[in-house]
Amino acid sequence: MGIVVFFILAFVALWVLSGLLHIGLALLLPALLWMLAGMFAGRIMRGRGYGPIADILLGLAGGIVGRWLFGLLGVSIGSGLIASLVVGTIGAVVLVGLGRVLNGNRQQLA
Repeated sequence: MGIVVFFILAFVALWVLSGLLHIGLALLLPALLWMLAGMFAGRIMRGRGYGPIADILLGLAGGIVGRWLFGLLGVSIGSGLIASLVVGTIGAVVLVGLGRVLNGNRQQLA
């Protein structure tokens, strides 16, 4: 139930923000995908999300890293919403894992 409320509030916040800043509604869908990818990575690596703003930023960075990583490996899972979500989530998980390794938190990797 809590996750449904989270997404409703996040969508309303993005919609209000887009109205205030005159940002096109076309940015809402990518922001929601980024937030989902970041939230999934947070749940996989931490057990819960990192918060709406951090989830969006983690998902955005994860999308960039995931796309680069998949391109480097020569793997293509297609295009579309689900593929973008999978690539962003995998990229965000790699980012969180890399951050833990660089910070010396090796026991948190499991």
